[in-house]
Amino acid sequence: AETVAARMIDGLGFRYYWATEGLRPEDLAFKPSAEARTSEETIDHILGLSEMIVNATKREPNVRDSEAAQPALSFEEKRKATLENLKTASNLLKSGAVKLEDCKIVFQNGDSSSEFPFWNQLNGPIADAIWHCGQVVSFRRSSGNPFNSKVSVFSGKVRE
Repeated sequence: AETVAARMIDGLGFRYYWATEGLRPEDLAFKPSAEARTSEETIDHILGLSEMIVNATKREPNVRDSEAAQPALSFEEKRKATLENLKTASNLLKSGAVKLEDCKIVFQNGDSSSEFPFWNQLNGPIADAIWHCGQVVSFRRSSGNPFNSKVSVFSGKVRE
């Protein structure tokens, strides 16, 4: 079970890597409508999802603190942090050091907390992040910078 979950996270990491590779400032600022998120705001959301994924594998809570200021990160820093979170989560699952039943999703807000089994990652943060990678790909195509056509998300490889 751990290796299947790791494989899903690896697939997400591959999609995210190529969805965000070579994004330009105009791609990051693009949004399809006035109500929609920009690509960069979508990337911010994916970073948050990657934190939820890695926190479960590290057996750490997701602390919600509206008072805590989030550090301002550049796009490159957000991209690197997201990819590192996904790699860490995958590596922990593949290592045999953690079992899925111990990798709970924990939300902590002040004195209260809620807990969910790891399997909620599949239909929650992992599926959501894959969905949003597709949005980034769509947005970049709309802003004139299409996804590399040699990338195969089926095989997880880049064709020659």
